Amino acid sequence: MRAARLIKMVLLLQARPAMTAAELARELEVSERTVNRDALALSEAGVPVYADRGRGGGYRLIGGYRTRLTGLGRDEAEALFLSGLPGALRDMGLDDAASAARLKVSAALLPSLSGASDSAAQRFHLDAPGWYQEPETPALLPQIAEAVWGDRRIRATYVRQEREVERELEPYGLVLKAGVWYLCARVDGTFRVYRIDRFSAVECEGDGFARDKGFDLPAFWSDRARQFARSILRTEVVVRLTGPGAGRLPHVTDRAAAEESLTTAGPPEADGRVTLTLPVESLDVAFTQLLSLGPEVEVLQPPQLRERFARTAALMGELYAAPPGR
Repeated sequence: MRAARLIKMVLLLQARPAMTAAELARELEVSERTVNRDALALSEAGVPVYADRGRGGGYRLIGGYRTRLTGLGRDEAEALFLSGLPGALRDMGLDDAASAARLKVSAALLPSLSGASDSAAQRFHLDAPGWYQEPETPALLPQIAEAVWGDRRIRATYVRQEREVERELEPYGLVLKAGVWYLCARVDGTFRVYRIDRFSAVECEGDGFARDKGFDLPAFWSDRARQFARSILRTEVVVRLTGPGAGRLPHVTDRAAAEESLTTAGPPEADGRVTLTLPVESLDVAFTQLLSLGPEVEVLQPPQLRERFARTAALMGELYAAPPGR
């Protein structure tokens, strides 16, 4: 433990011109007295740690000293590629590895480039969860993540259609989509997707598995996402849109379905309106989505949806015909 702390102290001093005892104590999570003892131990071991006394003093390395203890371990290197996802790293239990990796990279950089990591961090940040929801970290995520990194089979129990099912899975990859964690796994030779918050128990089998080298996680997820989006569009509506309404349609309904419907629609009418058939999830969903277009859309089919819009328009007409507050 102490050896690792001493190495970290050297890397910290190598990455920065100087640090106070208080700053080092905070980074190393020890007392200032321990920092002073560690600095003395490093000096006695031949590491040129110099202490500036008095107000504004601190510790620094002299003589251009640079350690070669900057080699990244496998877990640190893997975590480094995820360093733009601090929340995801924390959820998977990899934040310590990422912190060590960033420190080693900073120590290995030339002094003129030492601020590169801070500069990048202040210019790019990924906030994965969607608005208006508080993301929850599944309790079993760190255990599943460990199996993913180690290519270890797991025996998992998860809830499917209100009943528990047990499966032996080969966990290939994790996906964080709008604040929800998913596991892409191979079971019985087939790749499938599971919501991690639906797992009730996970046990690592301890047996490794040989990954399919042809498996591409981003491509697999993209394909499954398209399939899922299409699978939930189970009904159709016929609408008549103004030019502005057609322009906004992809922003209020499924984008791919809207763009395809606009492409295959006939030519605009004399007044610029266009009639098209639009795949939708359900009539209730279609009502909510299309209502946001206001007078820029007219529902033609099915009759029950058109009648619902007519009733809503009549009620709104009555509401706004009266003076405010009446």
